Amino acid sequence: MKNIKEHIKQNQFKPVYLLYGNESYLKKLYKDKLKVAILGNSDEMNYSYFEGKGVDVAKVISAADTLPFFSDRRLIIIENSGLFKNQSDLADYIKSIPETTHIVFVETEVDKRNRLYKAVKDTGTISEMNNMDEANLKLWITSLLDKDNKKVTADSILYLLSKTGSDMENIQNEVEKLVSYAYERDVITNSDIDAVCTTQITGKIFAMIDAIGSRRQDLALELYYDLLALKEKPMSILFLIARQFNILIQVKNLSSLKMDNNVISQKTGLMPFTINKYLSQAKNFTMETLKEALQSSADIEEQIKTGRLIDKIGVELLIVKYSSKANR
Repeated sequence: MKNIKEHIKQNQFKPVYLLYGNESYLKKLYKDKLKVAILGNSDEMNYSYFEGKGVDVAKVISAADTLPFFSDRRLIIIENSGLFKNQSDLADYIKSIPETTHIVFVETEVDKRNRLYKAVKDTGTISEMNNMDEANLKLWITSLLDKDNKKVTADSILYLLSKTGSDMENIQNEVEKLVSYAYERDVITNSDIDAVCTTQITGKIFAMIDAIGSRRQDLALELYYDLLALKEKPMSILFLIARQFNILIQVKNLSSLKMDNNVISQKTGLMPFTINKYLSQAKNFTMETLKEALQSSADIEEQIKTGRLIDKIGVELLIVKYSSKANR
């Protein structure tokens, strides 16, 4: 990203760029920045856009070979093409791309052994754009609120992240809601966050496992029915429940090895500020119970897929079993 900022600042661009990773917000941000910097705000005549699998490489090459009309540059953006996981004639073409043409690829996943990836690496700039770490997310949220003269404490930022997750596009939407809700007030509070911010499904699953672990069966089932009311599929809920049990097994095991929170965060991929919550939740279960619950999740999935159990009932049975006071 630093290199792209420098290219924009100097108004000197590489023939080709690859923006890839799981953070959609950053990819869109830098895609738009490059488009404006290369073409200006309204030069659609020298702009071509291709999207999705099955991009016609011949049409891309034809567009790239076309001289720009009353401009010094032509821009082509190719998005979610899968070209970096398959073979493509573009790998040879971009090595001799016209000086007036710039191509920006935007992808989620790439294979670094792919010929096109290697060609872009040799001739252009590659930027991996994944989720920000906790420290940078906190700074970014603070900067978003500063633009509207709003303040927030560090604890409230962490509370917001516990609801939104780390997806930047989702965070931005929730911050905009908070700014509108707070209106003339200067400080964003936890009460504001509770009032207007939507808890992501992973947050609801965390709360459900918390209820299961503390044997609050009615609450665990209530949270499950809430997710069903929101049109979440039982199989998706089952997957997330199993994922949560798996995370708790990892956290509990690493903690037993006397590893600190930072190491646990690195090894599990969890945000550092969430580790204490996972450690606290893991105390509600023995390691034996967690492993059994993970196996039960797999067994129920198998029964559902083979038609021996209805999906909605299967997940409900799992919740009832492990939230039962008799199951300790």
